[in-house]
Amino acid sequence: MRTKLIIAALFLFTINAFAQQPNVKKDYVLRTTYNAVQYKNFYLLTLFQQDEQVKKALQKDEVLSSLLKAKKDNINQAIKNCKQDITCYTAALKFTDQEIEQIGNRLAFLYKKEPGLNLLMLYHIIPSGCYNLFDTLSPNEMIEKAWAQDAKAINHIISVYVEGNKPNYPNIDSISFNVKDKAYPEMVNTNASLSLESKNSLFFEPSLNFALVALEINERNDAADYEPMLTTVNKAAFLAIKKTDFAKYKYPLILVPGEGPEENGVELSAGGMLRCRLAAAQYKYGIAPFIMVSGGKVHPYKTKFSEAYEMKKFLINTLQIPESAILMEPHARHTTTNVRNAARIMFRYGMPMDKAVLVVTTKSQSFYISEIMHKRCINELGYDPYHNGKRLSETALEIFVNTKSLQIDFDEPMDP
Repeated sequence: MRTKLIIAALFLFTINAFAQQPNVKKDYVLRTTYNAVQYKNFYLLTLFQQDEQVKKALQKDEVLSSLLKAKKDNINQAIKNCKQDITCYTAALKFTDQEIEQIGNRLAFLYKKEPGLNLLMLYHIIPSGCYNLFDTLSPNEMIEKAWAQDAKAINHIISVYVEGNKPNYPNIDSISFNVKDKAYPEMVNTNASLSLESKNSLFFEPSLNFALVALEINERNDAADYEPMLTTVNKAAFLAIKKTDFAKYKYPLILVPGEGPEENGVELSAGGMLRCRLAAAQYKYGIAPFIMVSGGKVHPYKTKFSEAYEMKKFLINTLQIPESAILMEPHARHTTTNVRNAARIMFRYGMPMDKAVLVVTTKSQSFYISEIMHKRCINELGYDPYHNGKRLSETALEIFVNTKSLQIDFDEPMDP
């Protein structure tokens, strides 16, 4: 009886605490795994796996257990019967709209009775900001939406990197295989078999595992590049941030969006070099303590060269900028996410978010950012990660970034 009273009290405490806590917390540290691709794309599902109390509750729930059994039965039937039919396999692995709704309703129900889920929402899901487009909803509605987002992300990966459907940017992000090749269905069959490993005991794990392996064999694990950046490429700058008095500077950083070369074998484009020189000139004026170079492995298709990494090398080796003054953002695949990802790093690394960022780039891109890109951000991301400040010149623009940028983008698995 006493135990039940304690649990009830804990439940009431967590419910009341939601009204007292700010949504996104600057001191929140993301729970990570060895697989950065997973936690960056599927943070809710990663938390479900890592929290033992929640994991046990999900495993023992009759509804979710029944759904897992049905999913595994469908996968087994696909392995036996689908032969050369790719969509036959993927139909068994994807989540239907009905399944997504049913699971969402069940999670909302469990939230009302499982203290572990309450604590997960209070101390992880909400303060992480990973689902903050839903932060005006009640917690049980938010967990439904977060689940639906992660399920749609699984479906999107399977659609693009197994079925061969077009991604948002086909020229740079398409599947690596010819889906009509006679040998291809055997690969899909093998991946489906791997999804049935006994360790996959939660309702979403067979499908999640299938999607992650699909990215891996497509060589599309770009989201994991250089992670964990705090202890690798950004270690020196991060340590410097902790010692920096930002009040002494007009801007916390200078942002340099990348420009990938279009020719194979070229490490850094001429445009990238020029942008670095523009940024270095501003840095040497002393207006900001840090330069952030932004851009992933984007152009040309499946290039091995990271725009940010190559710009960092150029800044250090050619322009004599100290490594401790350079932050790398090596994941952005578009100008929209150059800005969004800069906001994420600033927030996670403890840099001031209330001061303008100086964006230094070529004239055409600078005016694109100030005049056109806002609409594209809303269309593609669902929100605007920045607003304009002053235009200082044709190549220099102030912007103000925001914490909406922490929201995971479900249909960009290489840079979610």
